[in-house]
Amino acid sequence: MKKSVNIDEKIGATKFFVDEEYAHLKIKSPEVCHNCLSKPCLNFCPAGVYRFSDNKLVVSYQACLECGSCRVGCPFMNIHWDYPRGGFGVSYKFG
Repeated sequence: MKKSVNIDEKIGATKFFVDEEYAHLKIKSPEVCHNCLSKPCLNFCPAGVYRFSDNKLVVSYQACLECGSCRVGCPFMNIHWDYPRGGFGVSYKFG
């Protein structure tokens, strides 16, 4: 019987090649996030890239799984999402 693996174990086996010069995830307007009451971004990202700290939204793009959920999850379309530049981003290990 195959062992069940949870999401944290899968993410733990994932490699990230971080681009320190270009953040592929950005908040378009911080004011929109500040006025958003439900803050769904804190819940829909499987990697927990988004968090609210010191009264502002913090984006830890370095841990992005490139799933694209933030492109469609923000009700105000306030998140700019792009693929990382070539040679950077997530590298999945299967098996």
